[in-house]
This record gives sequence, structure tokens and C-alpha cells, in this order.
Amino acid sequence: MRRIKHLALTLALCLASGAAAADTPGADWLTPAQTRQALKAAGYSEITKLEADDGHWDGEGIKAGRRMKFDADPRTGAVLGEVPVE
Repeated sequence: MRRIKHLALTLALCLASGAAAADTPGADWLTPAQTRQALKAAGYSEITKLEADDGHWDGEGIKAGRRMKFDADPRTGAVLGEVPVE
């Protein structure tokens, strides 16, 4: 019985984390290519991750030689916030 509970909990956590991984971009959002172009204009030399999440683009890239995490506006590509990756 204990093993069944453990398996059920593991399955529930896996399903929940998969569903929260990324959202779908809105119809009025910039494409990923357009967003990458805007981010490069904002100083990013490389974009290593870009996905829709909670109403904005969420990603990682290289800026001024440092790995950064960022949030970008879905309609303009403007950086809304960024932090160095430790």
C-alpha cells in the first residue's frame, strides 16, 4: 500500500511539473525569432533558452559575457527584468 501511495505521489508531481513547464504564446506576441532579435538589440549576444511563461517570454542568454535569466515583454521584446545566473 505504501508503495502505491509513493508511486501515485510521484506521478502527480511529474504531471504537475510538466504542465507548468511552458505556456502557449498569444496570437499578438512577437515570434521567437523577433524576440531574439529584440534581445540582441538590447545587448544579448546569445539566447540559450526562450519560452512562453505566465504572459511573457522567459529565457536565458549571454549579456556582457555573463549568463543571465530574463523576462521579456511578449509584444515588444523589451527586457522586463534580468538577473545573473549563479
